[in-house]
Amino acid sequence: MATVEADEQAAGSVPLAWRGGFGRLWGAAVVSRFGDALRGAALPLLAVSLTDSAVLVALVTACGFLPWLLFGLLGGAIADRVDQRRAMWAVDAARGVLMAAFAVAVWLGHASIGLLLALAFALTTLQTLFDNAATALLPSVVPGEALSRANARLMTGQEVMGRFVGAPLVPVALGLGIAMPYIADAVTYFAAAALVASLGGGARAPRREPRAPGRTIRRDMGEGIKVLWRDRLLRALCVSTTLCNIGIGALIATLVLHITGWLGAGDGGYAAVITAYGIGSVTGGLVAARVAERLGRAPTIMVCGLVQIAALLALGTIRTLPAAVAALGVFGFAGIIWNVTEVTMMQQRSPAEILGRVSAAFRTLSIAGSPLGALLGGVIAAAWGLNTPALAAAVLFAGGLVALVPGIRAPIN
Repeated sequence: MATVEADEQAAGSVPLAWRGGFGRLWGAAVVSRFGDALRGAALPLLAVSLTDSAVLVALVTACGFLPWLLFGLLGGAIADRVDQRRAMWAVDAARGVLMAAFAVAVWLGHASIGLLLALAFALTTLQTLFDNAATALLPSVVPGEALSRANARLMTGQEVMGRFVGAPLVPVALGLGIAMPYIADAVTYFAAAALVASLGGGARAPRREPRAPGRTIRRDMGEGIKVLWRDRLLRALCVSTTLCNIGIGALIATLVLHITGWLGAGDGGYAAVITAYGIGSVTGGLVAARVAERLGRAPTIMVCGLVQIAALLALGTIRTLPAAVAALGVFGFAGIIWNVTEVTMMQQRSPAEILGRVSAAFRTLSIAGSPLGALLGGVIAAAWGLNTPALAAAVLFAGGLVALVPGIRAPIN
């Protein structure tokens, strides 16, 4: 019987061309990520200037998760019903309008914490459609054998632009005016919309069967969940990712306390480990496709999980800054290889006509783990020490790998 490894022979045999559809999608993703990095770093600073309530400031971040839980499945169902290219540029145009209006409000001094909450919620709600449409569109733009490299280039480009270009420019942007990060974000949304719209009819839209009369959105959403659940590998991968995301949520929520408190490394130490994580992520993205081609996709996930467990254990037990820097660098390196491989497997194993819905079901379930993990991390750190969330994350990653084992040798659909 064929296994998941059987479809991984010669995964790099088809070249991935920058010219044409993929180059434009890559450009749209990268330029949009630049604007998001400016907004993402500036928005919390604006929030703390508007309110002294830690709860309200935290709610701004929570609004970045909540729409996925409420509307993630709906976004996937819509993505499979419409022209995905048109949906993507329309969403980016709408987000550009929202950001431009918000920038005007900030410039005129009319910003409020309620407006920030509404903006964060609206942007993420639109993102549920955009991200699912983008996942479903990519296989129609690049050859199937080149998907791994395409995903790696997309994620690496976004990481570089967000972490090493956009975020460091926030002080410069704020120096030009308090509204400047939001103006720049609006411009990048419009630029991304133009790039996606320029694809025209070149992308090969997946073949869809005529929709049965009376077919409802609810039924479409249910179909995505059913396909995800019935595929033994994708089901196992989703459960595994959810457990790991709980661990990552716990780690991220308490990392600043871990580094500045448990290690006593101060703000400089925290900046060092965050930078190491970014460098590791970019480096991992550059080699992700080659690693998956050499090891096979399912074994790559397992190896990356084991490496991340080792990094988390080192972070939670070795009380020195160099160890923490190395651990976060390795963690980021293995994490992006996992992410690239995971998305590629989902794209290749899901029927093209319902890929948006499968992607939505996968994302909605796995993203739910992050806010849960953040709460768990705070409780664990308060009860047993600032280093224990890293150790708890290692345990959750181990559980994720155990959950993955039954699906590794799943037959190809």
